[in-house]
Amino acid sequence: MSTQASFSLRGRNPDVLTCIANLSNDEVFTPPDFANRILDTLAQAWAADHGGANLWADKTVKFLDPFTKSGVFLREITTRLTEGLAQEIPDLQERVNHILTRQVFGIGITRLTSLLARRSVYCSKHAHGKHSIAKSFESDAGNIWFERIEHTWDNSKCSFCGASQTALDRGAGLETHAYAFIHTDNIKTRMVELFGTDMQFDVIIGNPPYQLNDGGYGTSAAPIYQLFVEQAKTLEPRYLSMIIPARWFSGGKGLDEFRESMLGDNRLRSIDDFLSAADVFPGVGLKGGVCYFLWNRDHPGSCQVTTHFKDWPVSTASRPLLEAGADVFIRFNEGLSILKKVVAVESGESASLSLPKNKRFDRLVSSRKPFGLETTFKGKARGRAGDVMVYQNGGTGYAARNSISAGEHLIDAWKIYVGRAAPGTGNRDTYPHRIISTPFIGEPGSISSETYLCIGPFDSQSEAESALSYLSCRLTRLLILLHKPSQDTTRKVYTFVPTQEWTRRWTDDDLYAKYGISADEIDFIEKVVRPMDLDGVTDDE
Repeated sequence: MSTQASFSLRGRNPDVLTCIANLSNDEVFTPPDFANRILDTLAQAWAADHGGANLWADKTVKFLDPFTKSGVFLREITTRLTEGLAQEIPDLQERVNHILTRQVFGIGITRLTSLLARRSVYCSKHAHGKHSIAKSFESDAGNIWFERIEHTWDNSKCSFCGASQTALDRGAGLETHAYAFIHTDNIKTRMVELFGTDMQFDVIIGNPPYQLNDGGYGTSAAPIYQLFVEQAKTLEPRYLSMIIPARWFSGGKGLDEFRESMLGDNRLRSIDDFLSAADVFPGVGLKGGVCYFLWNRDHPGSCQVTTHFKDWPVSTASRPLLEAGADVFIRFNEGLSILKKVVAVESGESASLSLPKNKRFDRLVSSRKPFGLETTFKGKARGRAGDVMVYQNGGTGYAARNSISAGEHLIDAWKIYVGRAAPGTGNRDTYPHRIISTPFIGEPGSISSETYLCIGPFDSQSEAESALSYLSCRLTRLLILLHKPSQDTTRKVYTFVPTQEWTRRWTDDDLYAKYGISADEIDFIEKVVRPMDLDGVTDDE
Protein backbone atom coordinates (compact mmCIF):
# COMPACT_ATOMS: atom_id res chain seq x y z
CA MET A 1 0.00 0.00 0.00
CA SER A 2 1.40 3.39 -0.99
CA THR A 3 2.39 5.76 1.81
CA GLN A 4 2.72 8.72 -0.56
CA ALA A 5 0.66 11.83 0.07
CA SER A 6 -2.45 12.19 -2.04
CA PHE A 7 -2.48 15.00 -4.56
CA SER A 8 -4.35 18.19 -3.85
CA LEU A 9 -4.17 21.68 -5.31
CA ARG A 10 -3.14 23.72 -2.31
CA GLY A 11 -3.03 27.50 -2.29
CA ARG A 12 0.40 29.08 -2.02
CA ASN A 13 0.19 32.25 0.07
CA PRO A 14 2.77 33.55 -0.06
CA ASP A 15 4.32 31.65 -2.96
CA VAL A 16 7.75 30.60 -1.74
CA LEU A 17 9.18 31.07 -5.25
CA THR A 18 8.48 34.81 -4.98
CA CYS A 19 10.49 35.00 -1.77
CA ILE A 20 13.74 33.06 -2.29
CA ALA A 21 16.97 34.93 -2.90
CA ASN A 22 18.84 34.64 -6.19
CA LEU A 23 21.96 32.48 -6.33
CA SER A 24 23.91 35.23 -8.14
CA ASN A 25 23.51 37.82 -10.87
CA ASP A 26 24.17 35.08 -13.43
CA GLU A 27 21.95 32.30 -12.08
CA VAL A 28 18.76 34.07 -11.13
CA PHE A 29 15.40 32.63 -10.18
CA THR A 30 12.53 33.51 -12.49
CA PRO A 31 9.58 35.17 -10.71
CA PRO A 32 6.39 33.11 -11.10
CA ASP A 33 4.41 35.97 -12.65
CA PHE A 34 7.08 36.45 -15.30
CA ALA A 35 7.25 32.72 -16.03
CA ASN A 36 3.49 32.81 -16.58
CA ARG A 37 3.82 35.75 -18.94
CA ILE A 38 6.17 33.66 -21.09
CA LEU A 39 3.82 30.68 -20.92
CA ASP A 40 0.97 32.93 -22.08
CA THR A 41 3.05 33.93 -25.11
CA LEU A 42 3.72 30.27 -25.86
CA ALA A 43 0.04 29.34 -25.52
CA GLN A 44 -1.01 32.16 -27.86
CA ALA A 45 1.45 30.98 -30.49
CA TRP A 46 0.23 27.39 -30.14
CA ALA A 47 -3.40 28.48 -30.57
CA ALA A 48 -2.52 30.57 -33.62
CA ASP A 49 -0.74 27.61 -35.21
CA HIS A 50 -3.35 24.99 -34.27
CA GLY A 51 -6.70 26.55 -35.14
CA GLY A 52 -7.30 27.99 -31.69
CA ALA A 53 -6.49 24.77 -29.80
CA ASN A 54 -5.61 24.91 -26.11
CA LEU A 55 -1.99 23.87 -25.53
CA TRP A 56 -2.81 22.86 -21.95
CA ALA A 57 -5.50 20.42 -23.08
CA ASP A 58 -3.08 18.30 -25.14
CA LYS A 59 -1.81 15.24 -23.27
CA THR A 60 0.84 14.44 -25.88
CA VAL A 61 2.95 17.61 -25.63
CA LYS A 62 6.34 17.19 -23.95
CA PHE A 63 8.04 20.10 -22.14
CA LEU A 64 11.71 20.42 -21.16
CA ASP A 65 13.43 22.97 -18.94
CA PRO A 66 17.08 21.97 -19.51
CA PHE A 67 18.46 24.36 -16.88
CA THR A 68 15.86 24.40 -14.15
CA LYS A 69 16.64 26.23 -10.93
CA SER A 70 13.57 26.86 -8.80
CA GLY A 71 11.37 24.64 -10.98
CA VAL A 72 8.98 27.51 -11.58
CA PHE A 73 8.42 26.82 -15.29
CA LEU A 74 7.77 23.13 -14.69
CA ARG A 75 5.49 23.88 -11.76
CA GLU A 76 3.40 26.41 -13.68
CA ILE A 77 3.21 24.13 -16.73
CA THR A 78 2.02 21.32 -14.47
CA THR A 79 -0.62 23.57 -12.93
CA ARG A 80 -1.93 24.59 -16.36
CA LEU A 81 -1.98 21.03 -17.66
CA THR A 82 -3.77 19.84 -14.53
CA GLU A 83 -6.57 22.26 -15.28
CA GLY A 84 -6.51 21.86 -19.07
CA LEU A 85 -6.66 18.04 -19.07
CA ALA A 86 -9.53 17.76 -16.59
CA GLN A 87 -11.98 16.56 -19.23
CA GLU A 88 -9.49 14.32 -21.04
CA ILE A 89 -8.33 12.62 -17.81
CA PRO A 90 -11.06 13.15 -15.20
CA ASP A 91 -9.33 11.35 -12.31
CA LEU A 92 -7.05 13.90 -10.63
CA GLN A 93 -4.38 11.48 -9.44
CA GLU A 94 -4.23 9.72 -12.81
CA ARG A 95 -4.00 13.10 -14.53
CA VAL A 96 -1.15 14.31 -12.34
CA ASN A 97 0.74 11.04 -12.77
CA HIS A 98 0.40 11.33 -16.53
CA ILE A 99 1.62 14.95 -16.59
CA LEU A 100 4.60 14.41 -14.32
CA THR A 101 5.78 11.12 -15.85
CA ARG A 102 5.10 11.74 -19.54
CA GLN A 103 4.93 15.49 -20.20
CA VAL A 104 7.15 17.51 -17.85
CA PHE A 105 10.95 17.10 -17.79
CA GLY A 106 13.83 19.09 -16.37
CA ILE A 107 17.60 19.12 -15.90
CA GLY A 108 18.94 20.71 -12.71
CA ILE A 109 21.93 23.03 -13.04
CA THR A 110 23.24 22.24 -9.54
CA ARG A 111 22.42 19.68 -6.88
CA LEU A 112 20.75 22.36 -4.76
CA THR A 113 18.52 23.62 -7.57
CA SER A 114 17.56 20.09 -8.62
CA LEU A 115 16.28 19.45 -5.08
CA LEU A 116 14.47 22.78 -5.09
CA ALA A 117 12.90 22.06 -8.47
CA ARG A 118 11.67 18.63 -7.35
CA ARG A 119 10.22 20.20 -4.24
CA SER A 120 8.39 22.76 -6.39
CA VAL A 121 7.05 20.23 -8.90
CA TYR A 122 6.60 17.01 -6.90
CA CYS A 123 6.08 18.66 -3.48
CA SER A 124 9.03 16.55 -2.34
CA LYS A 125 12.76 16.61 -2.99
CA HIS A 126 12.41 12.87 -3.70
CA ALA A 127 10.15 12.07 -6.65
CA HIS A 128 9.06 8.75 -5.11
CA GLY A 129 9.12 9.91 -1.50
CA LYS A 130 6.11 9.67 0.78
CA HIS A 131 5.22 13.34 0.27
CA SER A 132 5.50 13.25 -3.53
CA ILE A 133 2.32 13.90 -5.51
CA ALA A 134 3.61 11.55 -8.23
CA LYS A 135 2.89 7.84 -7.71
CA SER A 136 4.76 6.13 -10.54
CA PHE A 137 8.41 7.10 -10.19
CA GLU A 138 10.97 4.53 -9.09
CA SER A 139 13.84 6.95 -8.56
CA ASP A 140 14.49 9.98 -6.37
CA ALA A 141 15.10 12.15 -9.43
CA GLY A 142 11.89 11.40 -11.30
CA ASN A 143 11.97 13.45 -14.49
CA ILE A 144 14.13 16.21 -13.01
CA TRP A 145 17.63 14.89 -13.59
CA PHE A 146 20.89 15.94 -12.02
CA GLU A 147 24.29 14.33 -11.74
CA ARG A 148 27.64 15.96 -11.27
CA ILE A 149 29.37 16.60 -14.59
CA GLU A 150 33.05 17.50 -14.97
CA HIS A 151 34.53 20.03 -17.37
CA THR A 152 36.75 18.86 -20.23
CA TRP A 153 39.95 20.87 -19.85
CA ASP A 154 41.99 21.87 -22.87
CA ASN A 155 44.77 24.43 -22.38
CA SER A 156 43.24 25.54 -19.07
CA LYS A 157 39.76 26.12 -20.50
CA CYS A 158 36.75 23.87 -20.87
CA SER A 159 36.35 22.80 -24.49
CA PHE A 160 32.54 22.91 -24.15
CA CYS A 161 31.80 26.10 -22.23
CA GLY A 162 35.12 28.00 -22.10
CA ALA A 163 35.24 28.10 -18.29
CA SER A 164 38.55 28.70 -16.54
CA GLN A 165 40.26 25.63 -15.10
CA THR A 166 41.84 27.80 -12.43
CA ALA A 167 38.42 28.96 -11.23
CA LEU A 168 36.33 25.81 -11.58
CA ASP A 169 38.60 22.75 -11.33
CA ARG A 170 37.52 22.18 -7.75
CA GLY A 171 37.04 19.46 -5.21
CA ALA A 172 34.13 17.05 -5.06
CA GLY A 173 32.43 19.13 -2.37
CA LEU A 174 31.97 22.15 -4.61
CA GLU A 175 29.80 22.67 -7.68
CA THR A 176 31.61 22.45 -10.98
CA HIS A 177 29.03 24.50 -12.93
CA ALA A 178 29.57 22.05 -15.79
CA TYR A 179 26.04 22.01 -17.14
CA ALA A 180 24.94 18.69 -18.61
CA PHE A 181 22.92 20.23 -21.43
CA ILE A 182 25.93 21.88 -23.08
CA HIS A 183 28.73 19.50 -22.00
CA THR A 184 28.19 16.91 -24.69
CA ASP A 185 29.10 16.32 -28.32
CA ASN A 186 25.70 14.81 -29.08
CA ILE A 187 22.73 16.33 -27.29
CA LYS A 188 20.21 13.87 -28.75
CA THR A 189 22.17 10.94 -27.35
CA ARG A 190 22.41 12.76 -24.02
CA MET A 191 18.61 13.11 -23.89
CA VAL A 192 18.19 9.38 -24.51
CA GLU A 193 20.65 8.67 -21.68
CA LEU A 194 18.73 10.94 -19.32
CA PHE A 195 15.10 10.28 -20.14
CA GLY A 196 14.69 7.33 -22.51
CA THR A 197 14.29 6.65 -26.23
CA ASP A 198 11.18 8.66 -27.15
CA MET A 199 12.38 12.12 -26.30
CA GLN A 200 11.27 14.50 -29.01
CA PHE A 201 10.38 17.59 -26.98
CA ASP A 202 7.69 19.88 -28.33
CA VAL A 203 8.61 22.82 -26.09
CA ILE A 204 11.96 23.79 -24.59
CA ILE A 205 11.65 26.68 -22.17
CA GLY A 206 13.53 28.31 -19.30
CA ASN A 207 16.12 30.73 -18.01
CA PRO A 208 19.71 29.51 -18.61
CA PRO A 209 22.86 30.49 -16.71
CA TYR A 210 24.30 33.65 -18.23
CA GLN A 211 28.09 33.55 -17.85
CA LEU A 212 31.10 31.80 -16.34
CA ASN A 213 34.55 32.94 -15.32
CA ASP A 214 36.84 32.53 -18.33
CA GLY A 215 40.18 33.12 -16.65
CA GLY A 216 40.66 36.59 -18.08
CA TYR A 217 41.88 39.69 -16.29
CA GLY A 218 40.27 40.33 -12.90
CA THR A 219 36.71 39.03 -12.80
CA SER A 220 36.49 38.51 -16.54
CA ALA A 221 33.55 36.32 -17.51
CA ALA A 222 32.32 35.02 -20.83
CA PRO A 223 28.66 34.59 -21.77
CA ILE A 224 27.38 31.02 -22.03
CA TYR A 225 23.63 31.53 -22.52
CA GLN A 226 24.10 31.39 -26.28
CA LEU A 227 25.39 27.81 -25.94
CA PHE A 228 22.10 26.76 -24.39
CA VAL A 229 20.11 28.43 -27.18
CA GLU A 230 22.17 26.76 -29.90
CA GLN A 231 21.99 23.37 -28.18
CA ALA A 232 18.23 23.63 -27.77
CA LYS A 233 17.81 24.35 -31.48
CA THR A 234 19.76 21.17 -32.20
CA LEU A 235 16.98 19.19 -30.50
CA GLU A 236 14.51 20.64 -33.03
CA PRO A 237 11.60 21.40 -30.68
CA ARG A 238 8.46 22.89 -32.12
CA TYR A 239 8.80 25.90 -29.82
CA LEU A 240 11.74 27.36 -27.97
CA SER A 241 11.51 30.21 -25.46
CA MET A 242 14.26 31.51 -23.17
CA ILE A 243 15.06 34.54 -21.02
CA ILE A 244 18.54 35.81 -21.85
CA PRO A 245 20.52 39.06 -21.50
CA ALA A 246 19.74 41.56 -24.26
CA ARG A 247 23.39 42.47 -24.83
CA TRP A 248 23.56 40.04 -27.78
CA PHE A 249 21.50 42.52 -29.84
CA SER A 250 24.59 44.54 -30.70
CA GLY A 251 27.63 43.32 -28.81
CA GLY A 252 28.90 40.97 -26.13
CA LYS A 253 32.09 39.01 -25.73
CA GLY A 254 32.31 36.22 -28.32
CA LEU A 255 28.71 36.68 -29.49
CA ASP A 256 29.25 37.74 -33.12
CA GLU A 257 28.40 34.33 -34.61
CA PHE A 258 25.45 33.88 -32.28
CA ARG A 259 24.07 37.32 -33.16
CA GLU A 260 24.45 36.64 -36.88
CA SER A 261 22.67 33.31 -36.49
CA MET A 262 19.80 34.72 -34.45
CA LEU A 263 19.22 37.79 -36.59
CA GLY A 264 19.23 35.66 -39.74
CA ASP A 265 16.73 33.13 -38.35
CA ASN A 266 13.18 33.85 -39.50
CA ARG A 267 11.84 31.29 -37.01
CA LEU A 268 12.45 33.83 -34.25
CA ARG A 269 8.88 35.10 -34.14
CA SER A 270 8.78 37.39 -31.11
CA ILE A 271 11.14 39.26 -28.81
CA ASP A 272 9.99 40.97 -25.63
CA ASP A 273 12.74 43.39 -24.67
CA PHE A 274 13.02 44.78 -21.13
CA LEU A 275 15.36 47.76 -21.04
CA SER A 276 15.95 47.31 -17.31
CA ALA A 277 16.67 43.85 -15.93
CA ALA A 278 15.35 45.06 -12.57
CA ASP A 279 11.87 45.20 -14.08
CA VAL A 280 12.07 41.41 -14.47
CA PHE A 281 14.49 40.37 -11.71
CA PRO A 282 14.16 42.84 -8.81
CA GLY A 283 17.47 43.57 -7.17
CA VAL A 284 19.60 41.91 -9.84
CA GLY A 285 22.46 43.96 -11.28
CA LEU A 286 22.50 43.00 -14.95
CA LYS A 287 23.49 45.88 -17.20
CA GLY A 288 21.85 46.16 -20.61
CA GLY A 289 18.47 44.62 -19.84
CA VAL A 290 17.02 41.21 -20.67
CA CYS A 291 14.69 39.74 -23.25
CA TYR A 292 12.67 36.63 -23.83
CA PHE A 293 12.09 35.23 -27.28
CA LEU A 294 9.83 32.71 -28.94
CA TRP A 295 11.29 30.54 -31.70
CA ASN A 296 8.76 28.67 -33.84
CA ARG A 297 10.21 25.81 -35.88
CA ASP A 298 7.31 25.27 -38.28
CA HIS A 299 5.98 28.81 -38.82
CA PRO A 300 8.70 31.24 -39.95
CA GLY A 301 7.99 34.89 -40.63
CA SER A 302 8.68 38.42 -39.42
CA CYS A 303 9.36 39.10 -35.74
CA GLN A 304 7.09 40.94 -33.34
CA VAL A 305 9.34 43.23 -31.30
CA THR A 306 7.95 44.63 -28.04
CA THR A 307 9.80 47.07 -25.79
CA HIS A 308 9.03 47.34 -22.06
CA PHE A 309 10.34 49.89 -19.58
CA LYS A 310 8.73 50.81 -16.27
CA ASP A 311 5.63 52.94 -16.93
CA TRP A 312 6.42 53.82 -20.55
CA PRO A 313 3.77 52.87 -23.12
CA VAL A 314 4.57 49.41 -24.51
CA SER A 315 5.93 49.66 -28.07
CA THR A 316 5.25 46.80 -30.50
CA ALA A 317 6.15 46.43 -34.17
CA SER A 318 6.41 43.52 -36.62
CA ARG A 319 9.66 43.84 -38.53
CA PRO A 320 12.77 42.05 -39.78
CA LEU A 321 15.34 41.40 -37.09
CA LEU A 322 18.19 42.44 -39.34
CA GLU A 323 17.59 45.54 -41.44
CA ALA A 324 19.46 45.93 -44.71
CA GLY A 325 22.81 47.63 -44.13
CA ALA A 326 22.86 46.92 -40.37
CA ASP A 327 24.94 44.34 -38.54
CA VAL A 328 23.07 44.65 -35.23
CA PHE A 329 19.49 44.51 -34.02
CA ILE A 330 17.97 47.98 -33.73
CA ARG A 331 16.59 47.83 -30.23
CA PHE A 332 14.00 50.61 -30.21
CA ASN A 333 11.12 50.55 -32.71
CA GLU A 334 11.02 54.35 -32.61
CA GLY A 335 14.80 54.47 -33.00
CA LEU A 336 14.54 52.51 -36.24
CA SER A 337 12.25 55.07 -37.87
CA ILE A 338 14.58 57.89 -36.78
CA LEU A 339 17.65 56.10 -38.11
CA LYS A 340 15.95 55.49 -41.44
CA LYS A 341 15.25 59.22 -41.78
CA VAL A 342 18.87 60.11 -41.03
CA VAL A 343 20.27 57.59 -43.51
CA ALA A 344 17.77 58.65 -46.20
CA VAL A 345 18.94 62.27 -45.98
CA GLU A 346 22.63 61.33 -46.02
CA SER A 347 22.47 58.65 -48.74
CA GLY A 348 19.45 59.69 -50.79
CA GLU A 349 17.64 56.37 -50.23
CA SER A 350 16.03 54.51 -47.32
CA ALA A 351 16.32 50.88 -48.42
CA SER A 352 19.51 50.40 -46.41
CA LEU A 353 20.75 51.59 -43.03
CA SER A 354 24.30 51.89 -44.31
CA LEU A 355 25.73 55.41 -44.46
CA PRO A 356 28.02 56.37 -47.36
CA LYS A 357 31.63 55.73 -46.35
CA ASN A 358 32.61 59.36 -46.72
CA LYS A 359 29.86 60.42 -44.30
CA ARG A 360 30.52 57.99 -41.45
CA PHE A 361 31.59 59.62 -38.21
CA ASP A 362 33.33 56.44 -37.05
CA ARG A 363 36.14 57.21 -39.53
CA LEU A 364 37.15 60.03 -37.17
CA VAL A 365 37.15 57.82 -34.06
CA SER A 366 40.28 56.02 -32.93
CA SER A 367 40.54 52.38 -31.98
CA ARG A 368 41.57 51.27 -28.49
CA LYS A 369 44.81 52.78 -27.21
CA PRO A 370 44.89 55.65 -29.73
CA PHE A 371 48.47 56.46 -28.76
CA GLY A 372 49.56 52.98 -27.72
CA LEU A 373 49.24 53.61 -23.96
CA GLU A 374 47.42 51.24 -21.58
CA THR A 375 44.72 52.40 -19.17
CA THR A 376 47.19 51.86 -16.33
CA PHE A 377 49.75 54.25 -17.85
CA LYS A 378 50.87 57.04 -15.51
CA GLY A 379 52.86 59.88 -17.01
CA LYS A 380 55.46 62.04 -15.31
CA ALA A 381 54.16 64.65 -12.89
CA ARG A 382 56.18 67.41 -14.58
CA GLY A 383 56.90 67.87 -18.24
CA ARG A 384 60.11 68.85 -19.97
CA ALA A 385 60.65 70.69 -23.21
CA GLY A 386 59.33 68.57 -26.08
CA ASP A 387 57.13 66.38 -23.89
CA VAL A 388 53.45 65.81 -24.64
CA MET A 389 50.67 66.10 -22.09
CA VAL A 390 48.81 62.85 -21.43
CA TYR A 391 45.13 62.70 -20.45
CA GLN A 392 45.13 59.60 -18.30
CA ASN A 393 43.01 57.81 -15.72
CA GLY A 394 42.68 60.23 -12.81
CA GLY A 395 44.08 63.36 -14.42
CA THR A 396 47.03 64.34 -16.57
CA GLY A 397 50.71 63.57 -16.84
CA TYR A 398 53.58 63.96 -19.30
CA ALA A 399 55.51 61.68 -21.60
CA ALA A 400 58.44 62.06 -23.96
CA ARG A 401 57.24 62.60 -27.51
CA ASN A 402 59.69 60.06 -28.91
CA SER A 403 58.20 57.36 -26.64
CA ILE A 404 54.82 57.52 -28.42
CA SER A 405 54.52 54.74 -31.00
CA ALA A 406 50.98 55.25 -32.35
CA GLY A 407 48.69 58.09 -33.41
CA GLU A 408 51.54 60.42 -34.31
CA HIS A 409 49.34 62.25 -36.87
CA LEU A 410 46.97 63.25 -34.07
CA ILE A 411 49.49 64.64 -31.62
CA ASP A 412 49.77 68.14 -33.08
CA ALA A 413 46.18 68.39 -34.31
CA TRP A 414 43.01 69.59 -32.63
CA LYS A 415 40.91 66.66 -31.47
CA ILE A 416 38.22 65.52 -29.04
CA TYR A 417 38.64 63.03 -26.21
CA VAL A 418 35.76 60.89 -24.96
CA GLY A 419 35.87 58.18 -22.31
CA ARG A 420 35.94 54.51 -23.32
CA ALA A 421 33.50 53.77 -20.50
CA ALA A 422 30.16 55.56 -20.55
CA PRO A 423 28.93 57.24 -17.36
CA GLY A 424 27.67 54.62 -14.98
CA THR A 425 24.58 54.24 -12.82
CA GLY A 426 25.83 51.28 -10.85
CA ASN A 427 24.08 48.15 -12.02
CA ARG A 428 20.87 49.97 -12.97
CA ASP A 429 19.55 50.77 -16.42
CA THR A 430 17.94 54.19 -16.14
CA TYR A 431 16.56 56.59 -18.70
CA PRO A 432 17.19 59.22 -19.73
CA HIS A 433 20.97 58.99 -19.57
CA ARG A 434 23.81 60.58 -21.48
CA ILE A 435 24.98 57.51 -23.45
CA ILE A 436 28.62 58.73 -23.58
CA SER A 437 30.90 60.37 -21.06
CA THR A 438 31.36 64.12 -21.38
CA PRO A 439 33.72 64.77 -24.33
CA PHE A 440 36.27 67.57 -24.25
CA ILE A 441 38.69 69.34 -26.60
CA GLY A 442 42.21 68.01 -26.94
CA GLU A 443 44.69 70.71 -27.80
CA PRO A 444 47.73 70.21 -30.07
CA GLY A 445 50.57 68.61 -28.18
CA SER A 446 48.30 66.35 -26.13
CA ILE A 447 47.65 62.61 -26.20
CA SER A 448 45.68 60.15 -24.07
CA SER A 449 45.91 56.73 -22.51
CA GLU A 450 43.46 53.92 -23.32
CA THR A 451 41.05 55.55 -20.88
CA TYR A 452 39.91 57.74 -23.77
CA LEU A 453 39.14 57.44 -27.46
CA CYS A 454 40.44 60.19 -29.69
CA ILE A 455 38.21 61.82 -32.32
CA GLY A 456 39.87 63.80 -35.11
CA PRO A 457 42.03 65.25 -36.46
CA PHE A 458 40.46 68.68 -36.99
CA ASP A 459 42.17 71.53 -38.79
CA SER A 460 41.27 74.19 -36.24
CA GLN A 461 39.93 74.77 -32.77
CA SER A 462 36.63 76.03 -34.23
CA GLU A 463 36.15 72.76 -36.16
CA ALA A 464 36.80 70.72 -33.04
CA GLU A 465 34.33 72.86 -31.09
CA SER A 466 31.72 72.35 -33.83
CA ALA A 467 32.15 68.57 -33.60
CA LEU A 468 32.02 68.79 -29.82
CA SER A 469 28.67 70.57 -29.96
CA TYR A 470 27.42 67.86 -32.33
CA LEU A 471 28.33 65.11 -29.83
CA SER A 472 26.38 66.93 -27.14
CA CYS A 473 23.16 66.76 -29.20
CA ARG A 474 20.57 64.25 -28.08
CA LEU A 475 19.92 62.95 -31.60
CA THR A 476 23.62 62.22 -32.11
CA ARG A 477 23.79 60.26 -28.88
CA LEU A 478 20.60 58.34 -29.70
CA LEU A 479 22.29 57.16 -32.91
CA ILE A 480 25.23 56.02 -30.78
CA LEU A 481 22.88 54.17 -28.41
CA LEU A 482 21.36 52.20 -31.30
CA HIS A 483 24.73 50.46 -31.79
CA LYS A 484 25.88 50.42 -28.16
CA PRO A 485 25.49 47.15 -26.20
CA SER A 486 27.11 48.14 -22.92
CA GLN A 487 29.02 50.84 -21.06
CA ASP A 488 32.03 50.17 -23.28
CA THR A 489 32.01 52.87 -25.96
CA THR A 490 34.20 51.72 -28.83
CA ARG A 491 34.63 53.14 -32.31
CA LYS A 492 32.00 50.72 -33.61
CA VAL A 493 29.18 52.38 -31.68
CA TYR A 494 29.50 55.44 -33.94
CA THR A 495 28.55 53.37 -37.03
CA PHE A 496 25.13 55.04 -37.44
CA VAL A 497 26.37 58.60 -36.81
CA PRO A 498 26.87 60.77 -39.92
CA THR A 499 29.48 63.51 -40.17
CA GLN A 500 28.44 67.14 -40.55
CA GLU A 501 29.99 70.36 -41.79
CA TRP A 502 32.23 71.57 -38.96
CA THR A 503 31.52 75.25 -39.56
CA ARG A 504 28.85 75.96 -36.91
CA ARG A 505 27.67 75.16 -33.45
CA TRP A 506 25.15 72.30 -33.76
CA THR A 507 21.92 72.06 -31.77
CA ASP A 508 19.19 69.45 -31.66
CA ASP A 509 16.79 71.89 -33.30
CA ASP A 510 19.18 72.07 -36.28
CA LEU A 511 19.36 68.28 -36.51
CA TYR A 512 15.62 67.74 -36.02
CA ALA A 513 14.93 70.13 -38.89
CA LYS A 514 17.61 68.66 -41.16
CA TYR A 515 16.32 65.09 -40.79
CA GLY A 516 12.58 65.78 -40.52
CA ILE A 517 12.23 64.34 -37.02
CA SER A 518 8.57 64.37 -35.94
CA ALA A 519 7.20 65.67 -32.66
CA ASP A 520 6.53 62.13 -31.42
CA GLU A 521 10.07 61.10 -32.34
CA ILE A 522 11.45 64.13 -30.51
CA ASP A 523 9.45 63.13 -27.43
CA PHE A 524 10.99 59.65 -27.65
CA ILE A 525 14.54 60.99 -28.03
CA GLU A 526 14.14 63.28 -25.04
CA LYS A 527 12.72 60.43 -22.98
CA VAL A 528 15.76 58.27 -23.68
CA VAL A 529 18.67 60.72 -23.91
CA ARG A 530 19.56 63.16 -21.17
CA PRO A 531 20.72 66.71 -22.01
CA MET A 532 24.47 67.22 -21.90
CA ASP A 533 25.92 70.47 -20.58
CA LEU A 534 29.49 70.76 -21.77
CA ASP A 535 30.19 73.51 -19.25
CA GLY A 536 31.04 71.67 -16.09
CA VAL A 537 28.80 68.59 -15.94
CA THR A 538 30.41 65.61 -14.25
CA ASP A 539 29.98 62.02 -15.32
CA ASP A 540 27.55 61.27 -12.48
CA GLU A 541 24.05 60.65 -13.80
